[in-house]
Amino acid sequence: MAKAKSIFMCQECGYESPKWMGRCPGCGEWNKMVEEVLKPAGPTRGLTSETKSAQKPQSIIEVKSEAEARIHTHYSELNRVLGGGIVPGSLILVGGDPGIGKSTLLLQTSAQLADLKLKVLYISGEESVKQTKLRADRLNIAVEDLFVLAETDLALIEKAVDELQPAVVIIDSIQTVYRSEVTSAPGSVSQVRECTGHFMRIAKTKGIAIFIVGHVTKEGSIAGPRLLEHMVDAVLYFEGERHHTFRILRAVKNRFGSTNEIGVFEMKEMGLTEVLNPSEIFLEERSKGMAGSTVVASLEGTRPMLVEIQALITPTSFGNPRRMATGIDHNRVSLLMAVLEKRVGLLLQNQDAYLNVAGGVRLDEPAIDLAITVSVASSFRDVPTRPTDCIIGEVGLTGEVRRVSRIEQRIHEAAKLGFERAIIPDKNLGGWTVPKGIKVIGVSTVEEALQFAL
Repeated sequence: MAKAKSIFMCQECGYESPKWMGRCPGCGEWNKMVEEVLKPAGPTRGLTSETKSAQKPQSIIEVKSEAEARIHTHYSELNRVLGGGIVPGSLILVGGDPGIGKSTLLLQTSAQLADLKLKVLYISGEESVKQTKLRADRLNIAVEDLFVLAETDLALIEKAVDELQPAVVIIDSIQTVYRSEVTSAPGSVSQVRECTGHFMRIAKTKGIAIFIVGHVTKEGSIAGPRLLEHMVDAVLYFEGERHHTFRILRAVKNRFGSTNEIGVFEMKEMGLTEVLNPSEIFLEERSKGMAGSTVVASLEGTRPMLVEIQALITPTSFGNPRRMATGIDHNRVSLLMAVLEKRVGLLLQNQDAYLNVAGGVRLDEPAIDLAITVSVASSFRDVPTRPTDCIIGEVGLTGEVRRVSRIEQRIHEAAKLGFERAIIPDKNLGGWTVPKGIKVIGVSTVEEALQFAL
């Protein structure tokens, strides 16, 4: 009888090695190699006959394009992030920090789909059926077509799916599910890869939309091999500060829609509610007439959002000044402060800088650069900006203000919320209609922008 062999596999990238290594040659991470026991070779476990079919190559112009039928939930925010709704037969991975609200979001979505007379199977590997029922009672969920199962064995889960024939399945979470043929523990690289591959075949062959909850590492990425994100059709991250009530649902991969869309939710006592006008919510507590506060129109997917950027510049008490940023890239802040020092002449090398995006939102696009520089200069000079100004623009290393995309949508959102002036790159002037009630000022350098803003 053949003996079982073992290999060592990296939990981050899936790199395989016959012996243990402290550092993975594939991704460079330390202490990620985990032993995996391989079963002796037996009968081949290939794909089922359902998934095999002899197909001939076709010219792409002969392939008929058909619009995907979608299931629409009551959450317009979730529908938009998914590209217009849930596509039957899709495999969707949802990740996020512990306690952020992943299970709450999926349980509420399950109840909405069950309201549409669709059978939904919610499978929990971390809670008993009674615990799931307690959460449902707290969220005021009582729907006949929502079925609950506490199971971690993949074979028994597939049997339940075959018997019930649901339209949507929720797996909470993939790290608890195991396949008995794989000898490693649940949550290991082999188990996660095998179970996800099996769910993918179930989704494609039976036309069932499957949501998989994935745990995240301390760095914030999905735990398990990177292959997991490649296998699924969509990867959604549920983000937010635990001390804020707002949550952001962000698509980082989507085969059926844009990857730039976000959905905004608010966590309340009765569960998650969608925020249809996030700009108004993020600005409602803004202090007017304070130095260091500016408003920027940031674009997330197709949606413009007005967000407040706050800066506090104070003399340092240490040899090296501190640079702290929440919601903005720390390195970007250091770069923009260097531009202010070199091109505008602000002496910031002996100043501590603290920057924050109000509301717990994270902004990544370069169009927020000019608002950051104005906030820093405003706090340094202790001169407040006008509360009715909206500032948009990318800043280059030579101090120039560069054009940004979709300026018309950003200005329309600012005008809708009562802003009277918008300071934008002069390259963005012309070619579009300025809405009534707002004045647009074009600037070509940071110094020119500061003259208008302060």
